[in-house]
Amino acid sequence: MIRSVDPLGGGPIEGIKQIGKINEDRGDIVEVASLDVPCADFLKDFPFPVHPLGPALGKYGFSRRYVPWLRENVAKYDIVIINGIWQYCSFGVWRALRRSPVRYVLLTHGMLDPWFKRAYPLKHLKKLLYWPWGEYRVLRDAAAVLFTCEEERLLARRSFWLYSANEKVIGFGTASPPEDQEGQEREFFDRFPVLRNKRLLLFMGRIHPKKGCDIALRAFAEILAGDPSWHFVFAGPDQTGWQSSLELLAEKLQIGTKVTWAGMLRGTLKWGAIRAAEILFLPSHQENFGVVVAEAMSCSVPVLISDKVNIWREIQDDGAGLVAPDDQAGASSLLSSWINLADTEKFQMRKCARKSFEKRFDVGQTSAALHTVLQQFCDATKIAIP
Repeated sequence: MIRSVDPLGGGPIEGIKQIGKINEDRGDIVEVASLDVPCADFLKDFPFPVHPLGPALGKYGFSRRYVPWLRENVAKYDIVIINGIWQYCSFGVWRALRRSPVRYVLLTHGMLDPWFKRAYPLKHLKKLLYWPWGEYRVLRDAAAVLFTCEEERLLARRSFWLYSANEKVIGFGTASPPEDQEGQEREFFDRFPVLRNKRLLLFMGRIHPKKGCDIALRAFAEILAGDPSWHFVFAGPDQTGWQSSLELLAEKLQIGTKVTWAGMLRGTLKWGAIRAAEILFLPSHQENFGVVVAEAMSCSVPVLISDKVNIWREIQDDGAGLVAPDDQAGASSLLSSWINLADTEKFQMRKCARKSFEKRFDVGQTSAALHTVLQQFCDATKIAIP
């Protein structure tokens, strides 16, 4: 269950695709219900059967079809997985299944991080009013609330004083990149020829204030812009309309010609951008997991991240990148530290990035952990998951 399978949704959608594929290969049957409108173009390319139960009304996403469909069809399934909270997608499952023998588990995808309370106090006030009769009950009655890392689990406890959940950490990850590195890089440079023979600093993700895009630009202007060999690539959708302001900031910082706004890259182009980058730069103020971090590491690309990316401890412990606070000084120190590393140290960090991915963030491990959890909660009267 998820609000939308639109690929612009980022990590959760990609996670469903990758983990679902492994589950199918294992013999499971995977179906998805969303609140998309049935005529949405992106439904045609989704790899699993989708039940689009929209249209969803407003930001909350209320749909009259949702709960009746669940009550009518849930007996066909062994277990339900909810992706995300704060919308009708999660509360509707609670309404439909609270008296059903079929259990549900919940992935919050970082939506209980206390950063949101500090960054959006008025929204948090609304959430305070909604929490006791809404999401609190969704978490309380879930067979399990699943977290991608220990940091996410600990942070979730700090947003609301009323909190009850059967917590389990299952990790998160992504698949290894497809082969043909040369072809992927060639397609990327064919699309962006001005980037050939440049040292690329890559930001990949939504253009959103929580990602620290503004401090990333200022850090680049301070540390790297004086070297003509460096170029900054922003790859990601502009979902909030912030990019125009960032472009003005780049011009004010006199780095407009050194920044490429690539938009959202998919498939071969995405992998070409990652492989062509010298480093991935993500000075986020809040990042539950950061699938792109794991994707970069899978390509042996070191990651420069803030300590608000919840897997920062793992990255630091494994020597797979550099970590600093999520402020201007921290972002600048990441770039300064990188350029001051010896070539041998950079080479070693690239090797560590790949090793850390294989050790912690390969999607096969996540799928196995999720499968183990789901098996525990399947209705005992039904056939066990194979």
